[in-house]
Amino acid sequence: MQKTDITGVYKDKSQIFTENIKESKGVKVYNEKIVKQKNKEFRSWNPYRSKLAAAILNGLEFKIKKDSNILYLGAATGTTVSHISDICKNGMIFTVENSPFAMKKLVNLCKNRPNIIPIFEDANHPDRYSSIVNIVDILYQDISQRNQADIFIKNIKNYLKEDGIGIFMVKARSIDVSLKPKETYDLVCSQLEKNRLKINSLIDLIPFEKDHAVIFVSK
Repeated sequence: MQKTDITGVYKDKSQIFTENIKESKGVKVYNEKIVKQKNKEFRSWNPYRSKLAAAILNGLEFKIKKDSNILYLGAATGTTVSHISDICKNGMIFTVENSPFAMKKLVNLCKNRPNIIPIFEDANHPDRYSSIVNIVDILYQDISQRNQADIFIKNIKNYLKEDGIGIFMVKARSIDVSLKPKETYDLVCSQLEKNRLKINSLIDLIPFEKDHAVIFVSK
């Protein structure tokens, strides 16, 4: 198992892994493979189940620390969240999700992962969780709504610290089915730049996800 340039992410051949946190030893989240080496457990990170894994394998590079605090919008059932939990062992992940079905699974995930805080709320209204969420180092979003860029910008203005970073999973077909994905990505980048966000990189998620890209920004 070899370390990568991203803290807490490991690679073995063509697969990437995170080290399972001690509170969750032996526990699988989505039937991922667990590899044991030198009293440590490494969980395989499936790029077909996690867009962040797909983005990393396609070349996304970003700085993250063991004590980073993260606001995660669109947490779903917690597949990607669980790997971020492995990476940010000493940090806190504030996870926002508005699906009751997904939230039940997310809450169950938190039983073995004390660094995850589940928030049952609509990310369109960032003021509604201001009493729970602190200023964060990283804002991550994976929401399939037409106004997903607006949601991202509003939450960044409310919660991302001045030298923080944003990771935005853009779902092109959710924004405008009449446009080619690249045209949608360009529109989103323009909107982000108008709100004084710097575009560090834009990476397509093919072959793992069709019509999806990650936009990596900083203030």
